Amino acid sequence: MCGIVGYVGRRPGKPIILDGLKRLEYRGYDSAGLALLEPDGINVVRAVGNLDALFLAAGEDSSDACVALGHTRWATHGRPTEENAHPHSDCSGRITIVLNGIVENYKELRERLVAKGHTFGSETDAEVVAHLIEEHADEGLTTAVRAALGELEGHYSFVAMSSDEPDRLVGTRLETPLVVGAGEHEMFFASAIPAFLCHTRRVVVLEDGDVVTLRADGAEYTDVAGNAIVREETEFPGDDDAAEKAGYETFMLKEIHEQPAALRDTLAGRLREDGTVDLSEVEGLGDEFLRRLRRIFIVACGTSFHAGLIVSYAIEQLARVPVQIDVASEFRYRRPVFDPDTLVIGITQSGETADTLAAMRLAREAGSPVLALTNIMGSQATRDADFVLFTRAGLEIGVAATKTHTAQVAALLLLALRLAWARGAMSEAELTALGRELRQVPELAEQLLARPSAIEQIAQRYHDERFFLYLGRGMGYAVCLEGALKLKEISYIPTEAYAAGEMKHGPIALLNSESPVVVVADDGPVFPKLVSNIEEVRARGADVIAVATDDNEVIGELSKDVLWVPKTDHHLAPILTVIPLQLLAYHIAGIKGLNVDQPRNLAKTVTVE
Repeated sequence: MCGIVGYVGRRPGKPIILDGLKRLEYRGYDSAGLALLEPDGINVVRAVGNLDALFLAAGEDSSDACVALGHTRWATHGRPTEENAHPHSDCSGRITIVLNGIVENYKELRERLVAKGHTFGSETDAEVVAHLIEEHADEGLTTAVRAALGELEGHYSFVAMSSDEPDRLVGTRLETPLVVGAGEHEMFFASAIPAFLCHTRRVVVLEDGDVVTLRADGAEYTDVAGNAIVREETEFPGDDDAAEKAGYETFMLKEIHEQPAALRDTLAGRLREDGTVDLSEVEGLGDEFLRRLRRIFIVACGTSFHAGLIVSYAIEQLARVPVQIDVASEFRYRRPVFDPDTLVIGITQSGETADTLAAMRLAREAGSPVLALTNIMGSQATRDADFVLFTRAGLEIGVAATKTHTAQVAALLLLALRLAWARGAMSEAELTALGRELRQVPELAEQLLARPSAIEQIAQRYHDERFFLYLGRGMGYAVCLEGALKLKEISYIPTEAYAAGEMKHGPIALLNSESPVVVVADDGPVFPKLVSNIEEVRARGADVIAVATDDNEVIGELSKDVLWVPKTDHHLAPILTVIPLQLLAYHIAGIKGLNVDQPRNLAKTVTVE
């Protein structure tokens, strides 16, 4: 995952590119660079580290270059060095490119190009693209890009400029994001819309294989063969403030507090006042199909996997459909068995997660219908699925997912209710009552975030601990996995999440008086069993930090600290119980002085395997 910004227009491009890169820095911050098409040729500046290093390297000197490219990198091939930072150029320096993704056959291409006399200056796979374009440069930049596409294997998007054609940029995509922004006498390329949102809200989402030539006064769209195509321009409904912190100290804190709004938007129009569900937007998932459904596979990675695990319990309990959840990166390598009555749900916030997309394609090719749950319209997942259910969480900048996670859980709960209704697995009264409770969850989340809390004091007390154990049962166990992941991601503290009933089978050996144990203890059906597990923890001298439902007197007596959440049905509780865990991780990381928006070694979207 990397960030691309391109500009062609009538204004100086340097400040536009640098500002756009700042808005995309969450996509990668190992190194960065920019290319300015000056009258005497292409000027490339690159730097290692976050964007501050590039701003310093670029200096304050002005430039009149009206064609420019920028890139912020998350390293896949080649170390994070200045030589490996983008942009990359051909042998002559006349052609320069930036690329997001992976060129899988770069070794063979590089060997062939070196044998023909090409000289490489980096370890990256991306540089071969500049040299491939150079091979066909005499045919014009757009034609040369098409020719290069015919030799590349992998998944990527890239944008090229040429000093021989100083009025244009040419870009293309294959399974990684690239969008076009259309302004007044200026055009933009970007990996994500926020890069140019302060300049225009007119957006064109590209399809795989599109080759786009941008000039100041417009764009030409063709396919790989050179045939003219038409792409629809839409008005982006958000605004520039969506990419800013809105007064919060960090994007992550802002997005934690945006969860009530994200939940409301995700449920809006889909959950009626009487508690019934309307998912008519997912055409094809009709009652007949849902009644004959024999099994569901859920495939996802990271936080999305945890959302799927949470709701796998709800689907089985409410709709009585067997659910198997798999880490997407493992799923396709174990030769799963598909059939037309097995629904495969791929969960990917960005819609571009490489492993999840591959698992979805495998299922679809084998004849199972595929439903994508994603936050991004026009993403690759929407093209690779038979059905699409969108979360409506809005732009999420923080690398550690928060609001997109709870929005995923809410959207999947709607699907669980819809399944239960179609299959007659519960009475109408039970289903409508649960639906009405779900309608109240955004308000409960808002109340939870507004109430006074001891989270900061707890974080202060435990931020120096060397290990945390998270314990839960049922859906609470899935919430523990997500809470533990947040602590690992942003505080770098070793953390283990375990099903509480399994604690005696190993993890209990880790406990002593210096081991904080976080327990998710909502009022679910396995709560009495969890009480016994807490007693076992206390017997080893460990401090218990519990997340519990308001007025649970038992937990209050057993725990050193309690993070209280409003009471709701136990199927819905994971939306609320995860919020204190997000905040606990956030404050521990903050006390340790860490950058929560840019955790080390992580990127927002994993577009490579």
